[in-house]
Amino acid sequence: MERKFEFSEGEFYHLYNRGNGKANIFLTNDDRKRFLKLLYICNSSKPVVFKTIQGLPLDKIERGETIVNIGAYCLMPNHFHILAREKIKNGISVFMGKLLTAYSMYFNKKHERTGKLFEGVFRAVHADSDRYLEHLFIYIHLNPVKIVEPKWKEKGVLDSNNAKQFLENYLYSSYLDYSKDGISREEKAIIGKENFPEYFENFKEFDFYVNEWLNYPRTPLGNTVDASF
Repeated sequence: MERKFEFSEGEFYHLYNRGNGKANIFLTNDDRKRFLKLLYICNSSKPVVFKTIQGLPLDKIERGETIVNIGAYCLMPNHFHILAREKIKNGISVFMGKLLTAYSMYFNKKHERTGKLFEGVFRAVHADSDRYLEHLFIYIHLNPVKIVEPKWKEKGVLDSNNAKQFLENYLYSSYLDYSKDGISREEKAIIGKENFPEYFENFKEFDFYVNEWLNYPRTPLGNTVDASF
């Protein structure tokens, strides 16, 4: 699918893609951990040489100048979501090219497969309003609820307590970096909150919004996100 706009410096975008033929792109926790590490090291003006940083925590990796700002992310079994800001000209295109190429090479080698891993060019939606950008922080972070309640977006959450507990134990999104005060995990280095509007003044306010959405479901994003994701 050809993109109908060009990325502009300083603007915010919802980036997402899924496995070719809707196949799973994360089969093990090692796959998810590799993708998260690549989220960090591919956001750099330097080329990716994974063997030189293998085993190092993120805060010990010298990656050079970043080329995008990441505000939120979430890995699902067959797709991913990233909220990013174009920091420099062509930053998002270069970053995504490095990320998807590096992960595809890793995945195909590890799982002894060939061919395209992802379903074409990554998709992008311009977050061109303050309201839409604010909602994206909630939308992306609530995506894992679909793992325990597949129809929650259409029918609402049946067990909000169970859904909330699942989110708090799900390690493959930036949810914990917004919902838990004082949490210390190396993945925190992936995101740069300071480059995004401060919609949630503190952890309690973010938690309030999450609870509101879990208990009073609605769909303010309309058709701006592919319903199949």
